[in-house]
Amino acid sequence: MKKIIYFDNAATTNVTPKVLESMLPFYKDNFGNPSSIYSLGRDAYKAIDKAREDIAKCIGADKNEIYFTSGGSESDNWAIKGVAYTLAKTGKNHIITSKIEHHAVLHTVEALFKEGFEVTYLDVDSDGLVSPESLKNAIREDTALVSIIYANNEIGTIQDIDALAEVCKDRGVISHTDAVQAVGHVPINVKKQGIDLLSISGHKFHGPKGVGALYIKKGIKLGNLIEGGAQENGRRAGTENVAGIVGLSVALQDACDNMAKRNEQLIKMREVLIEELSKIDRSRLNGHRTKRLAGNVNMCFEGIEGESLLLMLDAAGICASSGSACTSGSLDPSHVLLAIGLPHEVAHGSLRLSLSDINTPEEVEYALSVIPSIVDKLRSMSPLWERIISKGK
Repeated sequence: MKKIIYFDNAATTNVTPKVLESMLPFYKDNFGNPSSIYSLGRDAYKAIDKAREDIAKCIGADKNEIYFTSGGSESDNWAIKGVAYTLAKTGKNHIITSKIEHHAVLHTVEALFKEGFEVTYLDVDSDGLVSPESLKNAIREDTALVSIIYANNEIGTIQDIDALAEVCKDRGVISHTDAVQAVGHVPINVKKQGIDLLSISGHKFHGPKGVGALYIKKGIKLGNLIEGGAQENGRRAGTENVAGIVGLSVALQDACDNMAKRNEQLIKMREVLIEELSKIDRSRLNGHRTKRLAGNVNMCFEGIEGESLLLMLDAAGICASSGSACTSGSLDPSHVLLAIGLPHEVAHGSLRLSLSDINTPEEVEYALSVIPSIVDKLRSMSPLWERIISKGK
């Protein structure tokens, strides 16, 4: 079997041996239900309690502000719908978000719009940044919630969340951030940054899939998304995924403890990729040049289709993406790339390489040895490329 080079860590990451080892006891001997009063159940409850405390420390929260969920999408839904339904009773039915959110946010606010809520979608600049001034101007008396993504899953741009949260605080509006791509990769302290609600997903930093968390600042009132039991202090029903929660905690601790060293290594590889891929004729880097995730490279190559590029990279043993994993089945160009001003024909030719600490400089070198030739081959078969060259665009 040929070696697979995995450059799609923004879609998901591998569970490390350390994380898997921490989870296994809760599938075997320590399998008790945390709600049970006998020792097997109490042991499971203690494991969840410790995980809650450890995760809270990683993001500067109190442990009673961490609520476990099934992942980032549930956390986003809970934060947005919970606040919206609660504050709608007081006459606040306006939500603000951006045009480059993950679909877990966009589809949620679209659903609320159909129910009668009003939604404002903030523009971003060519780097994908939301202006604090534009947010300030968009807030109204009836604004209930502002939800802005911390770090974009496609182009890697990191928002000035501190400044955006400060605007919300000044205007008395609740702030939520989808931090699924940021947690474990950039330093976060929810107290110091003034964040009210923050979404986490374990599988983005070597934790297991199907488990996440929502940080809810003490005093923030939001309704429940899932009813049925008294778990999570009565705010999220369902028997807890003990093994997943433990794995989430161990993975996040490891990510935070080693963040500086890992990011230094990732930035070195990222910069080599950006520098070399930018030498390809009519290529473009998407996202902010420096305010970006350490392992994110998003390029567009005119005259090709991203899907064809991915298939040929797969044949060469490289796993990559042309956008968000949740929209990989769509033939439409990325809404994020369109929002930063790219025309449809350019946005179609996107390539996202997202690295983690499992990647090596040798893998980067191999990728750089095959990507330019694949782009050349695809362009040689493309009528669009012929028109671009003939028109001298």
